[in-house]
Amino acid sequence: MAMDSLPKRKRPAHWVSHEKGNQSVIVFATVCTKARAKLLATPEMHEHIVDAWKTAEFWKVGRYVIMSDHIHFFCSPGSYPTHPFRKWVGFWKNRIVKNSGVRGFWQRDVWDTQLRRGESYSAKWQYVRENPVRAGLVDRSNEWAYQGELEPLWWHDA
Repeated sequence: MAMDSLPKRKRPAHWVSHEKGNQSVIVFATVCTKARAKLLATPEMHEHIVDAWKTAEFWKVGRYVIMSDHIHFFCSPGSYPTHPFRKWVGFWKNRIVKNSGVRGFWQRDVWDTQLRRGESYSAKWQYVRENPVRAGLVDRSNEWAYQGELEPLWWHDA
């Protein structure tokens, strides 16, 4: 079958996170603003985002980078059985809107993928933290103010 004959996806696929005994579940996600509005990379919005994540305890946020129009973050279930990922994202998006007073600025969906290996967590983090450098906003990734780690997410190899 030719690649151009495959159906085009209008929304990201959302896979159920797979739990395997005591192995880690780490999800890499990207959330964007509607029409890529440049609203997020401010001290106030950084504070609102972190506050919302700390309040929304069903999933724990590890490392993150907040760009002006999108957020990349890694997260892991904070409770078992696992709370639905998309509901959790919707909760903290709504909380940020409420606390910031800026209405209707999120893109509807979230792009997410479950990581399969500890090496992919490290490699994806190295790529994500260079976003501000690639965008020409800073010379070195550690100079970007809108990044951090809320909870260490550990990878447990079987």
